[in-house]
Amino acid sequence: MALIIPVRGFTPIIGKNCFLAENATIIGDTIIGDDCSIWFNTVVRGDVNSIRIGNCVNIQDGSVLHTLYEKSTIEIGDHVSIGHNVTIHGAKIHDYALIGMGAVVMDDAEVGEGALVAAGSVVLSRTKIGPHELWGGAPAKFIKMVEPEKAKEMNCKIAHNYLMYSSWYTNPEGETSEDFEK
Repeated sequence: MALIIPVRGFTPIIGKNCFLAENATIIGDTIIGDDCSIWFNTVVRGDVNSIRIGNCVNIQDGSVLHTLYEKSTIEIGDHVSIGHNVTIHGAKIHDYALIGMGAVVMDDAEVGEGALVAAGSVVLSRTKIGPHELWGGAPAKFIKMVEPEKAKEMNCKIAHNYLMYSSWYTNPEGETSEDFEK
């Protein structure tokens, strides 16, 4: 079972049908929506300020979410995929966005709806990534626009795949992708 730690009078709130890996850590002022998955060795540390995670969000293995004391918060929209070993520190991530493996998104940065941050990128503080933009590099820079419907389709597919993967851990019979398409 995941480690869920109340701190400073805040106890994490977890939505319905969520998968929390047994060594994930969820702390303090954290609210997680429905149909989310928090994967192995992930830390969602709402000890110094609030973390709000929407519905159908997957936060993959080894990621760390944290904020600045009384300065920054984390807001993550719906159908967002946070890749393996991502660090999000006090940023806002809009619906259908994808943050690639190993990326860092710093305080007061904003990732627009359907935007993609390439693997290994560093999004500096106060950077504003617009809707349906692809950014990459260290520091991250604009690369190109992404077709909105293709980005949404890809990001929804990833989010739903992670919902399916999480079912393998909670349902011994193991549901298949066809079960989620119904």
